[in-house]
Amino acid sequence: MRQGDLATRKSYGNDIIFRIQEIDTTRAILRGVDFRLLADAPISDLSRVTAARDSDFPRVNLPRVGETIRSIRQFRQELYQLNDNLVRNKLPENTQYFEMPGKILHLDGDPNYLRKSMNLYGELRIPAEGFYVNESQMAATLQRLLPQVKPDIVVVTGHDGLLKNRKKLDVHQLDSYKNSLHFVRAVQVARQYQNNRDALTIVAGACQSHFEALLQAGANFASSPARVLIHALDPLCIAAKASYTSIRETVSMADLAGVTVTGLDGVGGIETRGSYRIGVPRLVNLTAEATI
Repeated sequence: MRQGDLATRKSYGNDIIFRIQEIDTTRAILRGVDFRLLADAPISDLSRVTAARDSDFPRVNLPRVGETIRSIRQFRQELYQLNDNLVRNKLPENTQYFEMPGKILHLDGDPNYLRKSMNLYGELRIPAEGFYVNESQMAATLQRLLPQVKPDIVVVTGHDGLLKNRKKLDVHQLDSYKNSLHFVRAVQVARQYQNNRDALTIVAGACQSHFEALLQAGANFASSPARVLIHALDPLCIAAKASYTSIRETVSMADLAGVTVTGLDGVGGIETRGSYRIGVPRLVNLTAEATI
């Protein structure tokens, strides 16, 4: 086994594929490739996965993942049709509108997840800026980036997990989690920048993260209410829904249940106003028409 190899854990029935992040003499630090889980295991417990490529992960061809992405695309199409009918029925003939979906600032502790997320933001035509940032540096990075990017939605995610090797595990304590404290500090920085939860929507956390602490710190949506594994694309799904929900409407708990791979066990939150606006008439390039 070497750093960067893909592997599964024999003791868990080889259920989750990991990438080996670090190796010491007898143990390895592991990062999930489909799920946002950080774990460790004895090297002797690992089985190498060979028939896979980096570009295959996180997998978007799994049935539940494909269904979730299709639902977001369908929601996007329904919104387009709704706006088209509204403009056609309420405004002069041939009036065209323009869209302003909410802008996303996405910080991710996994470069593969970030790359896949940015590709999907692009396919969904969502304005987004993404940065690969170690979880421990997210709070400091947000202090620098928030005034520059001025987003409507912030995503802070990566890998997390409960510290199972503790003698007494208390799920209510932040020090029982591998990265929840870093996510909490990042949320606090973002909320200090903008205290209004409808002016800045925050999506935070990863697998098994301390849901209650993240909400208390100021997140609108967070993982993981049931301390379960969440799919790599779950934070993106919530952010995309908020980006394309009208400012006249809210993202509700019913929306969360249907828009993520892991449902309400994986991601929960509070009712939040959307960030999407339309404008009329459609903006045109005046450069060609300008005269001196």
